[in-house]
Amino acid sequence: MKEFTPLGLDHVVLRVRDQAAAQQFYVDVLGCTLERVNAPLSLIHLRFGDQLIDLLPGNGDGGTGMDHVCLSIRCDDINAVAAALEAKGVKLEGEVRQRFGAWGTGPSLYFRDPDGYRIELKPR
Repeated sequence: MKEFTPLGLDHVVLRVRDQAAAQQFYVDVLGCTLERVNAPLSLIHLRFGDQLIDLLPGNGDGGTGMDHVCLSIRCDDINAVAAALEAKGVKLEGEVRQRFGAWGTGPSLYFRDPDGYRIELKPR
């Protein structure tokens, strides 16, 4: 039995040097709209069609780039997905918990691919 069905991209999170400048670029140049601000995390959610582009401040060493990519899935049980990933040798980062995404708040989980990119799976 297949634990989930891929649906597409939910959101991508970028670490940026200047959030205000990045937000202005994505709004004025690419036509994004402000979806929401998560002040405790300094996270800006910008709507781009059905997906989100999220902006986080660069980490302390000035590092910028992709923080993670979130893939939208269909599944009956995210905990069963987590167990199936672990059975395949995937090390989860933290527990399944509620997070905001392009289709609202819901459960998701994190892990890394073989090159160290952080992936989030989030049911739609």
